[in-house]
Amino acid sequence: MTILKMVQVRLKRAYNLFKGTAATLNNFAAAAQSGLFLCTVDGDHWKARPLPLQLSHQEVNSAREQPIFTTRAHVFQIDPITKKNWVPASKQAVTVSYFYDVTRNTYRIISVDGAKVIINSTITPNMTFTKTSQKFGQWADSRANTVFGLGFSSEQQLTKFADKFQEVKTAAKLARDKSQDKIETSSNHSQESGCETPSSTQASSVNGTDDEKASHASPADIHLKSENNKLKIALTQSAANVKKWEIELQTLRESNARLTTALQESAASVEQWRRQCCICRDENDRLRNKLDKLEEQSSVISREKEKNFQLKRRIEDLESELREKETELKDLRKQSEIIPQLMSECEYVSEKLEAAERDNQNLEDKVLSLRSDIEESKYRQRHLKVELKSFLEVLDGKIDDLHDFRRGLSKLGTDN
Repeated sequence: MTILKMVQVRLKRAYNLFKGTAATLNNFAAAAQSGLFLCTVDGDHWKARPLPLQLSHQEVNSAREQPIFTTRAHVFQIDPITKKNWVPASKQAVTVSYFYDVTRNTYRIISVDGAKVIINSTITPNMTFTKTSQKFGQWADSRANTVFGLGFSSEQQLTKFADKFQEVKTAAKLARDKSQDKIETSSNHSQESGCETPSSTQASSVNGTDDEKASHASPADIHLKSENNKLKIALTQSAANVKKWEIELQTLRESNARLTTALQESAASVEQWRRQCCICRDENDRLRNKLDKLEEQSSVISREKEKNFQLKRRIEDLESELREKETELKDLRKQSEIIPQLMSECEYVSEKLEAAERDNQNLEDKVLSLRSDIEESKYRQRHLKVELKSFLEVLDGKIDDLHDFRRGLSKLGTDN
């Protein structure tokens, strides 16, 4: 079953690789039909899409904004109804980055979960990042009218993010102060140019005609000239901006040229990718057929495993019986060592038994002789009893005679 699982995993990987390669080929084929393209990364795959001759505002922003700090955290937003509970904006930890806009000199916190932007917060000097626990921090964004919360996996990541927030906040404050200084300087220059215009008109009116003096002296002309100077300043600034945009456009064109070259090289390798896709398809079909065969064999293997399991159990039972028999054999061997001693004792006991049997025979003979003696003595005793009985009878007769004789003697004495 382990080999079967490994084959299934490899088939799934081959199928995913085939799908990703086919999608990549489709994207490159679509991009090859246009002159300009944009390549992006989606997971482990490159995506190519045709571009218009002018890039969109969002693509220009992505070119001028660069990440300066990146971390991962769980994103939360305050409940807009209760303003108390936190609502998770991401199902898992996502990437949270600080971005710096070189052109606008601004900082933003951006986080994207798949295709959904969950954080797009421009940092201002009035914002404050607050640590509410060891791994959680929050800040309020008045422009988005919400409060963002970040849950980190460790206290060190929270500390780094908070330090970076303070650093970016200080940089944003300095950028705002510099922009205010530039605005004040430009307003001062415009006021000075507006003040110099009447003096020059007055100097020219000295050498001109009376009509020109009258026209230069009118307040409407002074106002028009001041507006004209302001427009010149604005035109100068717009020209500078145009030059800047031309430089950026040239950079983008060069980037597009490099990307076009890369696309041409990739288009040259499309046929090779297609051949590899066909090979992968054939390999996938072969592996599927092999998988079917392995699945057929898996049932046989499972039955064999069941038999092996039963045989193993039988072997274990036999081994246990063998161990018991070996124990009995050891006991018998120990007893066999005592057998000579037991044999000698048995011989000694047999000799004693024979002597006892002889003694027993002698005793039996003696018993028989004694029995005969006893019978004889019993016979003699019965004979003596008979003789004694006859003697006692004779004695009784004699005693009776003596009594009679005594009574006769007593009668004779009384008569005398």
